[in-house]
Amino acid sequence: MTEPLLIVDAEVDGLAGVDVRVEGGRVVELGHGLSRRGAEVVGAAGGALIPGLTDHHLHLHATAADAVSVRCGPPAVTTRDALRDALASAPADPAGWVRGVGYVESVAGDLDAAALDRLCPDRPVRIQHRSGAMWMLNSAAARAAGLATTDHPGAERDGTGEPTGRVWRADSWLRTRLPATRPPSLATVGAALTDFGITSVTDATPDLAPESQSAISDAMTSGELPQRVHLLGAPLCGHVPGTRHLTVGPYKIVLADSGLPELSTLADTIAAAHAVGRPVAVHCVSREALLILLVALDDIGTIPGDRIEHGALVPRETLTRIRALGLRVVTQPGFLCDRGDDYLRDVDPVDLPDLYRCRSLVDSGIPLALSSDAPYGPLDPWQVMAAAVDRRARTGATVGAGERLTAAEALDGYLAPATDPGGAPRRVVVGADADLVLLHGPLADVLATPSADAVRRTWTHGDADAFGR
Repeated sequence: MTEPLLIVDAEVDGLAGVDVRVEGGRVVELGHGLSRRGAEVVGAAGGALIPGLTDHHLHLHATAADAVSVRCGPPAVTTRDALRDALASAPADPAGWVRGVGYVESVAGDLDAAALDRLCPDRPVRIQHRSGAMWMLNSAAARAAGLATTDHPGAERDGTGEPTGRVWRADSWLRTRLPATRPPSLATVGAALTDFGITSVTDATPDLAPESQSAISDAMTSGELPQRVHLLGAPLCGHVPGTRHLTVGPYKIVLADSGLPELSTLADTIAAAHAVGRPVAVHCVSREALLILLVALDDIGTIPGDRIEHGALVPRETLTRIRALGLRVVTQPGFLCDRGDDYLRDVDPVDLPDLYRCRSLVDSGIPLALSSDAPYGPLDPWQVMAAAVDRRARTGATVGAGERLTAAEALDGYLAPATDPGGAPRRVVVGADADLVLLHGPLADVLATPSADAVRRTWTHGDADAFGR
């Protein structure tokens, strides 16, 4: 930014009529009737000025790729015939492949190569399950990827040893078998995040390839991705160039339900991260994964910053242990509005009270941060906040009413810095980074019905040319 920015007549921390001056990427003055000389002036008209939001868990390149993929699940596709039509009309990439996303078994049952061949046999097709844990390839894609000759443990085989076309938790491996392409542009993702008021993100993709790390850094430098970025997938070995805006966070560990690790293997991995001073961020979506993690941490201990990702099922009896271990939880209540009806239908009733806990974590003194898990959950933070408040599925059914947060608590789940998820919410104060969001109305009015429509303008690093509504 080449000149100071002055935001006038804003609501700040509940106080109306405040002027806020920004220079050099920081808030330098708050008051009433501040001088307008030499500044770009933005009238807030009484709207709230809040810190920029932080999405504490998403996947940048997967979100970018998702935007140009064919929808293969609800609400866009709900039947086998609709899936066949979607695949038939889907544009292929330059190598002739079709990439589908969002599949769930309610559409056409379990998909494998044979089932996909009946839907689309004439070109390579790969479809990602809605969970993000599995890819399903038709026979043309399976041949091109060499599934018949690989010994990768994620490549599923039938009783005769033949590949089924289903590949579990093998994104990095599969990428090496696909036609060479550059990571997708992050410009659209950066603009969408800014429209939502998000100025900082934590990329939770595990084991980020060097080219993916470089692509993120390049997108930040070019301005395609104006957000600050915190990386969980940076390797334990090797150097990842960090800057004030690109930082390295805890080390991501995936406890995949398709193949949980030996306890000793998990403990060794955690110990290796701790040995180089990095906390761990451990993917836990099942009761079993969480219990294995807690046993491992009971044995080797924790360090500040260790965190549980997702916490999709957190048994009440584990809350005391989680608190005693000093863990924090980064969760995604947005899945309740996106998939709540499926949960009510498919999840064992005994597990429903443990699903995406929020209130009981806060009441137990466990630091809690909210996030999207985009592209697997809704990117819109205001939709996630609303889900944390009302916990309603698409049909209006309630999922775990006792786990509701207040709207202010839900907003706080997005206001902690990326380096301290669940910590104290950031505030608009002198000396703070000028990552700011101007809303169309007072904060109490916005929180009464959280919606991205309330976002009027977003500044990242105080840049006056940031995207905005």
